Amino acid sequence: MPERTSYDAVIVGGGHNGLVAAAYLARAGRSVLVLERLDHTGGAAVSTRAFTGVDARLSRYSYLVSLLPPKIVRDLGLRFAVRKRTVSSYTPAVRHGRPTGLLVGGGAARTRRSFAELTGSDREFAAWERFYGTTRRLAERVFPTLTEPLPTRAALRARIDDDATWHAVFERPLGELVEQTFTDDLVRGVVLTDALIGTFATAHDPSLRQNRCFLYHVIGGGTGDWDVPLGGMGALTDTLADAARRAGAEIVTSCPVTSLATDGRTAEVSCERGTIGARRVLVGASPRELARLLGEAPPPPAEGAQLKVNMLLTRLPRLRDAGVDPREAFSGTFHIAEGYDQLEQAYRQAAAGNLPAAPPSEIYCHSLTDPSILGADLVRQGYQTLTLFGLHTPARLFADDTADHAATRDRLLAATLAELETHLAEPLADCLALDADGRPCVEAKSPLDLDRELGLPGGNIFHRELAFPYADPEADVPAGSAAARWGVATAHPAVLLCGAGAVRGGGVSGIPGHNAAMAVLEEGVV
Repeated sequence: MPERTSYDAVIVGGGHNGLVAAAYLARAGRSVLVLERLDHTGGAAVSTRAFTGVDARLSRYSYLVSLLPPKIVRDLGLRFAVRKRTVSSYTPAVRHGRPTGLLVGGGAARTRRSFAELTGSDREFAAWERFYGTTRRLAERVFPTLTEPLPTRAALRARIDDDATWHAVFERPLGELVEQTFTDDLVRGVVLTDALIGTFATAHDPSLRQNRCFLYHVIGGGTGDWDVPLGGMGALTDTLADAARRAGAEIVTSCPVTSLATDGRTAEVSCERGTIGARRVLVGASPRELARLLGEAPPPPAEGAQLKVNMLLTRLPRLRDAGVDPREAFSGTFHIAEGYDQLEQAYRQAAAGNLPAAPPSEIYCHSLTDPSILGADLVRQGYQTLTLFGLHTPARLFADDTADHAATRDRLLAATLAELETHLAEPLADCLALDADGRPCVEAKSPLDLDRELGLPGGNIFHRELAFPYADPEADVPAGSAAARWGVATAHPAVLLCGAGAVRGGGVSGIPGHNAAMAVLEEGVV
């Protein structure tokens, strides 16, 4: 039970963003209550023993870290670290009738050699170096702004100070830049994948949703690196919960919020434990959930477009490309059916209402970089994890009916793993571990599963479409307020967004939680 009937801040949702907000506000001396509907904190950033009787704690939903600012780790004294991957990516291919692939990692000389062997010249490697040199400069300029008051569009453009890059990323469909820069279909596809993670779009979508997704995937940490969380994602949210509690925040789990009311100055939160007053309510749940709690019309529908698969193997499978060690290929991002044309074909098939014939996906092995998520016996026996993220599988392809949904998900899983197997020298089934009941250690989650389990609207991992990280002058929020300045405002002054639906939300970042806390503190509400 909550200890009080009113608080300076009540936070709806105990995901990582809500916990960040709670820790900052409690450290500033505010009375803080976090209400979480599940029986545990963490939201999508959790570690779970997904397979019966198997000592493996997998990052069940979100799984890599890029956007978490070191500032938040330092400010909150988090006992949390990430580890770099030695290989960025490996993409298998067949050229001239023989299996080969593109390995990015292991040093510039090795990467250059891999590009040359795949494409026949140094041209694509030189273009790759120029392209990612540009994105690194973009990251260095944009990433620090994410934990500052929201800049105007003009201010962010001036900070980037590169008109060509601004035009290519913020004004024109990303496909134009990709096609102008690269000629090889496979290389183009590898670049484009960062624009399609959880985003159902083509390279030339005029809405630029692919550009926004790309931007957030290349600016993390000021480098664009995607790192492995030591101990799994649960290690982050566990230490966040500890930090919030140490600072004095109360966290109540198994307590779903049923409604929210506000008179513009303060708010009340209702749950099965009673009604709790708050000077400010910070909502880590989605904008759809916020509308439901307020009894308002829902926002435009959001739609996720991914398949998430967790696997445990007794060993890594051998590859058809004998020129690369599986331990290298799977330690980075292993791209499957993600050539440029393949991605377009998969999109068109899904947009027409069909499962992609060759579902694109990417895999990585957490345990190669961080074996601590496995029990000592599994490590000794050589077990490994595989995490797969599938693209272009929008929620619309899955029926609400339980049986139909399961059948569609099973068909998609089988097709996705079949695409992987075209690059393996042995059946994947020969490598899969079995749980205590003798079942293969494979767990698949569709967008509808993510909606039902986590409250992600339509399974959208960003809660709604991502926004460019600058102020929208047409946003329906109180102008000039601290919440508007920090990009966390709603139409109600006493209610703020602190989750992925905030202007600079999406990914495991803690940025919306930080920014919502800064807005409350800037207001000086006591």
